[in-house]
Amino acid sequence: MRRGLAEFARKKCGYAAVVVAALLLAACTASPPANVPLSAAAVPAKPTDTSMSPAVLREHQRILATYGGVYTDPRLQSVIEQMVERLVAASDKPDQHYKVTILNSQSVNAFALPTGQLYVTRGLIALADDESELASVLAHEMGHVIARHAELREQQERQADLVNRVVTDVVSDPTAGALALAKSKLALASFSRAQEFEADEIGIRIAAHAGYDPYGAARFLTAMERNSALKPEPALAINPAAPDFLSSHPSTPDRVTNAIASARQYRAPATDTVQERQEARVAYLGNLDGIVYGEDPAEGFVRGRRFLHPKLGFTFTAPDGFALDNTAQAVLGIKRGGSEAVRLDVVRVPAEQTLAEYLTSGWIENIEPASVEEVTINGFPSATATAKGDQWDFRLYVIRFGSDVYRFIFAAKHLNAETDRAFRDSVGSFRRMSLAEIEQAKPLRLRVVRVAAGDTVERLASRMAVTDRAVERFRVLNGLEPGDRLKAGSEVKIVVE
Repeated sequence: MRRGLAEFARKKCGYAAVVVAALLLAACTASPPANVPLSAAAVPAKPTDTSMSPAVLREHQRILATYGGVYTDPRLQSVIEQMVERLVAASDKPDQHYKVTILNSQSVNAFALPTGQLYVTRGLIALADDESELASVLAHEMGHVIARHAELREQQERQADLVNRVVTDVVSDPTAGALALAKSKLALASFSRAQEFEADEIGIRIAAHAGYDPYGAARFLTAMERNSALKPEPALAINPAAPDFLSSHPSTPDRVTNAIASARQYRAPATDTVQERQEARVAYLGNLDGIVYGEDPAEGFVRGRRFLHPKLGFTFTAPDGFALDNTAQAVLGIKRGGSEAVRLDVVRVPAEQTLAEYLTSGWIENIEPASVEEVTINGFPSATATAKGDQWDFRLYVIRFGSDVYRFIFAAKHLNAETDRAFRDSVGSFRRMSLAEIEQAKPLRLRVVRVAAGDTVERLASRMAVTDRAVERFRVLNGLEPGDRLKAGSEVKIVVE
C-alpha cells in the first residue's frame, strides 16, 4: 500500500467501478498506468540516473513507485540483459538501445517507454516456463518501440479529443453528438487492438530470428490467461475470453490464434526434440530458483481476508465475504455480489488538526454533520462519519497511527445496521503487529525441485505454501495441462516459505 491522490473519494457514485477496475488491470500495457504511490514509508528511494532526460526520469520514478521499486537479482538481471541483446541484434533496429528494469511486483506485466526503457515484473518472470516464453514478452514490448506505437497512440488520442471538443462545443443534436463520440471511441480502441496484434507479430519475428521458439508467445499468452483465472473473481468481472469492442486489448484466444499463425511462418510446431526443450527449460528454471513469489511483505500482503504490513506495522481483517487486493494506490476490497466495498489508504494530517475536523475538511463530499463522532480504536485516536451519494452510502473511519492517518472508506448500496456493524468490526481489527508477527512475515519464494519416482501433481502441489487452488496453481506455474503427468527426473517449480 502506497500514498497517492484521493480523487476516488470525490466520486460519489463510481466507487465500485473504481474498485473493480483496479482489480482487473490488464496484464500488458503499451504504456504504464498513471498510478501515484500511496504510502510514503513504502516508496522506494528515487534514482539519480543522469542518462535519462528529466521527463523520462520522472516517468521512471513513477513506475518504480507504482510497482514496488527495483527487484535486485544480479544473476537474473544479467540473463535478461543478454536475452535483450540477442533480440536486438535480430530486430529491424539493431541500433536501438534498451535498458532493462526488473520490477518488484507480483503482477504479470511488462511495458516499454518510447526511449527504450524496458520493464518486466518478477511476477511475469516467475510465470514464464522457459526462456522462449520470456523472450516473446520482451520482443513484444520491443515491437511497440520499433513501431512507434506510443507516438501514434498519442496522435490518435489528440484526434479523439478534438472530436470530443467539437461535439461538446458545436453539435446541438444530442443523438448526433453521442453517435460521433461512440465512433471516435471505437476507432481509438480498434487502433490500440491493432497495435497489440502488430507488436505480437513483430515480437514473434524477432524471437524466431534470434533463435528462440516462436511458439513461446502462444504458450505464454495461454499461461497468462490461465493464471488470471486463478484470481478471486470480483463482482462484475469481465470475461477475459469475450472480446470487448471498446477494450484496448484483443481477447486472449484471438491473440493465441494469431500468435500460432505468425509462428508457423518461421517453423512447424514441435520441430525441436523433447530433450532440447527440456534442456532449455532446465536452464531457465535454474535462474528462477529462489525468486520472490507473490506479494513482497515489505509492501504489505494479503492472507485471505487479512491484510498485514510489517514495514508500517499494522494489520486488519476485512468483513466476511470480502476479497482484498493490495494495489499501488490502496488496499481495495469488494464483497462478492458487488453490494459492498472498502478502501484503505494513508494520508498526512497536521497534528494540530483534530480527526473530526479532518473528516469535514472537504476531501469527501456529502458528509452528514450529525454523524461525525470522535472514537478510540484499540487505543488509537479515531473519528467516524457517514456520507451519502446518489447510489452509495459511505461509512468513514480515520485512525491516527504514528505520524500518519489511515482512512477506511466503506461503501454499501444500502447502509443498514447489520452492514454498519460489519464495517465497525472490521475497523476494530486494525491493530499494531507484534514483533513476532513482523519477524514471521517473510516472502514466499519459488523453488525448483526434481520430480521423484511416484511423485504426482497432487503430491507436489500439497507442498506448496499457497492457501487456495494449489493444484491448479502448480499446473499453471509449470505449463501443465489438466491431463499431463510428471516425469521422474524432470524439474518443476513449487512455492515455499
